[in-house]
Amino acid sequence: MIYPLGLLLLLFLVICALIAVSLKDLLDSVIVLSVYSLIMALTWLEMNAPDVAFTEAAVGAGVTTFLFVAALSKTKRREE
Repeated sequence: MIYPLGLLLLLFLVICALIAVSLKDLLDSVIVLSVYSLIMALTWLEMNAPDVAFTEAAVGAGVTTFLFVAALSKTKRREE
C-alpha cells in the first residue's frame, strides 16, 4: 500500500466512524456508514484485493444501506 494514500483512507475511515456514532438522526448515520463502506472498498482495492472490494461495495454500501433505510421507514428517525 502506498503509505500517504493508506493513511489518508484510514483518517477518512476514523472520521466517518466518529461522525456516524455522534449523529442524532439515524438516516444521517446510515448515509455516513454507507460512505464508510465505500471508503473501505477503496482501501481493499488499494491493498490489491479487488474481489473483497467489490463485495464490500455491493453488500456494504448497497444492500446494507437499503435494508437500514427500509428498517428506518418502520421506526422513528430521531433520538429523543
